[in-house]
Amino acid sequence: MPVLRVGIAQIAPVPLDRAQTLARVANAVAEAGSNGARLVCFGETFVPGYPFWLSRLDGARFDHPDIKAMHARYLESAVVIERGDLRPVCDACRDAGAAAVVGIAERPGDRGGHTLFASAVTIAPDGTIASVHRKLVPTYEERLAWGPGDAHGLVAHRFLEPFTLGTLNCWENWMPLARATLQAQGVDLHVAIWPGSSALTRDSTRFVALESRAFVVSASSRMTADDLPVDFPHRERILASPETAESGVLFEGGSAVAGPDGSWIVEPNVEFQGLIYADLDQARVLEERQNFDPAGHYGRPELLGLRVDRRRPQLLTEFYHLSKDKEA
Repeated sequence: MPVLRVGIAQIAPVPLDRAQTLARVANAVAEAGSNGARLVCFGETFVPGYPFWLSRLDGARFDHPDIKAMHARYLESAVVIERGDLRPVCDACRDAGAAAVVGIAERPGDRGGHTLFASAVTIAPDGTIASVHRKLVPTYEERLAWGPGDAHGLVAHRFLEPFTLGTLNCWENWMPLARATLQAQGVDLHVAIWPGSSALTRDSTRFVALESRAFVVSASSRMTADDLPVDFPHRERILASPETAESGVLFEGGSAVAGPDGSWIVEPNVEFQGLIYADLDQARVLEERQNFDPAGHYGRPELLGLRVDRRRPQLLTEFYHLSKDKEA
């Protein structure tokens, strides 16, 4: 069976700088592609960065000018897909012949243009955007930055034959029905994108792999104080916060890969900043599906079922009635 090389970009964004961060994504795709990777994965809202200031600046203070100003900066630096913001990454994928899963803070026009979503964008090897999955439920303080998503982009892709690719954002990987939606579509290469913590990836990567009998690739960012620009708003307060002061680390990484039997291929890595590679043999999936297949012989669809609504919610639905005279 063919072996697929996967690259995880455990690198730092340039927070609140969309253009520079997209350039880093494109460069990582090019480098990984040159090293034989057919899929390159990046952490949750890598572009233009995860909103770490919420937990470090008392982000729940209502109507506080500092938090409002940070949110305005976040909106300005977010990704507008329909504007063509992802074109450099799409071009890099096409040139490298590699797919990519990229976490973005998406600012879509279909919801008025002023609400952000934590979205996982899957780009095919030909450079086309294959899907945009908006995180179903932002977690805890994330709800101060992102809106709740939908199932429109909760789909599987088969352009990395013989593998079937699916993706979930962060704590969605703990949502049984979200996982079941991917499993029902035949996913055997599950990409989980995270902000950057081994506490998140150490248990979940293995249990999702063992449950689904699939390869699970957990992609996280690694960012230290040195990666935070010197002119970043409230930099000293952020670095002095209890979460960061002692270690000087904002996100430790924790990227990992587990095989379809739940064993480690790459254990959670919290030291290295750069590209991490793993070679995945699809025959391992077929071996483990012999005794358990969650959507196959263990699915029992005559007894248990799952309903998925893929419509993008719209606030405004317009209806027009034409009189007979106007129709004529």
